[in-house]
Amino acid sequence: MSHITFPLLTSGGEPYYLQLYRHILKEIQKGGLQAGEKLPSKRTLAQHLSVSVNTVDAAYQMLTTEGYLRAAPKSGFYVCPLPQLPTPQRPLSPPPPPQAPKASFPFDCSPGSADPSAFPFATWGKLTREVMGQGELLSKGEAQGDLCLRQALCRYLHQYRGVQCQPYQVLIGAGMEYLLTLLCCLLPTETVYAMEEPGYPKAAQSFRNLGRKVVHIPVDKDGMDSAKLEESGACCAYLTPSHQFPTGGVMPAPRRAQMLRWAAEQEGRYLIEDDYDSEYRYAGRPIPALQGSDLHDRVIYCGTFSRSLAPSFRIAYLVLPVSLLPAYHRLFSLQSSTVSRFEQHTLCRFLEEGYWERHLNRTRILYKKRREELTSSLKASPLGPSLEILGSQAGLHFLLRFHGGLSEEEMARKAWEQGVDLLPLSHCYHDPVLAPPSTLLCGYGRLPLEEIPALTQALVRAWAN
Repeated sequence: MSHITFPLLTSGGEPYYLQLYRHILKEIQKGGLQAGEKLPSKRTLAQHLSVSVNTVDAAYQMLTTEGYLRAAPKSGFYVCPLPQLPTPQRPLSPPPPPQAPKASFPFDCSPGSADPSAFPFATWGKLTREVMGQGELLSKGEAQGDLCLRQALCRYLHQYRGVQCQPYQVLIGAGMEYLLTLLCCLLPTETVYAMEEPGYPKAAQSFRNLGRKVVHIPVDKDGMDSAKLEESGACCAYLTPSHQFPTGGVMPAPRRAQMLRWAAEQEGRYLIEDDYDSEYRYAGRPIPALQGSDLHDRVIYCGTFSRSLAPSFRIAYLVLPVSLLPAYHRLFSLQSSTVSRFEQHTLCRFLEEGYWERHLNRTRILYKKRREELTSSLKASPLGPSLEILGSQAGLHFLLRFHGGLSEEEMARKAWEQGVDLLPLSHCYHDPVLAPPSTLLCGYGRLPLEEIPALTQALVRAWAN
């Protein structure tokens, strides 16, 4: 090739040597300059483009350094062969748009939702402002969570739930999903996790997301079927013994003893006790945690403040058996806590100074009143003779079973059309076919008292016609 011709930008553009470099590179890449082809000499190209020899030399040297040209002594510059690039594949389709936010319903009956208006804003704000003045909290805290909060939790859990633990067993984390992920790392990867059927779908999904095997064990009136658990090959069973989710059942002492015996019979077996809403029990004596009866160090106790304070309040905790602590320290002792130290110390003072107990007493009265008003309103309505209310003794939801000829799907759809957000019970089953017919979950945590009559009328319109 004797010449290379292209328009040089004389003002506002790149230096001449960069313009020449980019033009030759583009010609090589698109095949305008073939492998082995000789380029014009530096002097010839400089005269042709009316630029200095140094400009051409700078461009050639850059292309040589990058492997596009090779310099042959006393001969000139030649185009180097490039490896054959793969044929471009068909462009990937764009990812689907983010899932649209859930539609807003006039009547929010989703299970487990606390009332935002019941949050202790004034007290929490006061404690937060006082804690923010502690400059030492700007430094890194302990991986397990600050000691003061773990000590406060131990005292609370022992007094109110009968849990037997020491602060060195407690882990603080940003939500139960995070803590279950951490827990999976402490147990062998081949561990099989037994879940209640029906049960808590998010927990099962957390285990599956980490590639762990999950089996589903039927729940009867006393809780997880211990005989089927024995046959399942599981080494870890996830239980809600104090208030089974979603049925509301309570695991009696004989079944608890069977579960503890199952865990103790073989090395490496554990029970995960999710005590998700034990604060809200409206009838009978408090039901102690299963962990308090564990004599063989096999119960992993977990809880959260999301239901008692607010869903966005991402502070949860695990109480680990002593046998799992070496694995935790080996794997996670160098990591930082996932919860802000300011939030930890605010919650610590909230617990230690009596605010937590007052908050629970106030909200327990609030939610009990809502439960009573809602159940009374439904029973007194035209739906009453056909409506069965199950599992209403505790928590923030109960089951509605309708004997009026509608399927679960029809019940949910007709309720949604009337602005009532009710969750089908089959959504809590791994195998929806096993779900009892015509049963929905009805939460009342976010349902103001004054809206209960209108909600009842909406359900009458949905199901009585």
